[in-house]
Amino acid sequence: MGLKATFRSFLWFFLPGGLLFCLGLAFALVARLQPLVPGIAAIAPYAVLAVATLLGWRFNRSRLVYGVAVLFLADLFLAGFPVVTSASGSTGRNVLNCLATLLPLNLAVIFLFRERGLVTARGLWRLALLALQPLAVFLVFRHRPDLLPRLLAWQPEWLPLPAALPLAQVPVLAFLATLVLFLGMALTRRRVLDYGFIWALAAAFTALLPWQNPRHATLFFAVAGLILVISAVEEAYAMAFKDELTGLPGRRALNEDLLKLGGRYTVAMVDIDFFKKFNDKYGHDVGDQVLRMVATTLARVTGGGRAYRYGGEEFTILFPGKALDDALPHLESLRQTIQAAGFTLRGQGRPSKKPKKTRSASKEGKRVGITVSIGAAAPRDRQEKQPQVIKAADKALYQAKKRGRNQVAG
Repeated sequence: MGLKATFRSFLWFFLPGGLLFCLGLAFALVARLQPLVPGIAAIAPYAVLAVATLLGWRFNRSRLVYGVAVLFLADLFLAGFPVVTSASGSTGRNVLNCLATLLPLNLAVIFLFRERGLVTARGLWRLALLALQPLAVFLVFRHRPDLLPRLLAWQPEWLPLPAALPLAQVPVLAFLATLVLFLGMALTRRRVLDYGFIWALAAAFTALLPWQNPRHATLFFAVAGLILVISAVEEAYAMAFKDELTGLPGRRALNEDLLKLGGRYTVAMVDIDFFKKFNDKYGHDVGDQVLRMVATTLARVTGGGRAYRYGGEEFTILFPGKALDDALPHLESLRQTIQAAGFTLRGQGRPSKKPKKTRSASKEGKRVGITVSIGAAAPRDRQEKQPQVIKAADKALYQAKKRGRNQVAG
């Protein structure tokens, strides 16, 4: 992975959650910003909960509502039992450790939820389970006041944690286990909301630290909720403008970017040769793999180009500020790269994961050739509209196919 790709991956992980978390730290630690904390803490939790509920109801994002609701309830519950740090066995300290154990576990369960709708029987049942937990903790403390303190005092010998931790070891283990889950799933799925849950977990843990000003806890719970809200909006945007199969920007993103172009640009239409026959012969799953492979190559286009999924087996590449003659060498390089790469069909005995030792190609599966035809066009004058240029690129693509495919025409 190159430096540019690494930096892009870092930004994808850090924004917006990491930035919001750092802003929360700034308000809590910078002396000039600390006077603003009480005002923010008085309004932010309710505003974040209201926005999350509205977005969750409007866009069917139940995980967002559940996550923010848990953070909101945690803040209310903690405010009702101020922690007495001078006595480790105090009610406040026990409530803190109990809350610190349940909070990450609840976030983990919500993280694993499938979207089943908010105002449904299952959605209301989930909300009821979340709301009943404070009552359950209250009843346990009332009838068995020694039970939870004994459970929370458990210290595993196989994982010695520092004795100076602000929380008991059980809640710290709960946070660590949840963090491992979030990181593992985020690295696998690479979704914005998954990254948001990681930063929200960090903000929630920070809220439970022994701050001198209790408003700081409310601040970080609000920051955690805001991270989830903005991450959900970012994910909704990505779903609307990105193709789910290939990860490339979709046609809606293409239409918006076309509106931003000046009078000098090149449009290229890319089509996978004989894709329908390939799909019919080997199946749609293999066809999807080919689409992803071609999309990955197109995404690495040089010359300042940007690739889009146009639909089916067709892709589009935009070269803002580039004349047709300047873009053609980059398109030819793409064509040659795809032709040279080919595609290896998965053999019947081939494992689902790549083994440590590679086997011969004859045992791994049949290798088939994949080629693309490309047609490119640029506006002849400033009065020519983008749809006309795309139509001209389509005509050039037709000429490339007519001449035998696996060619660039422009």
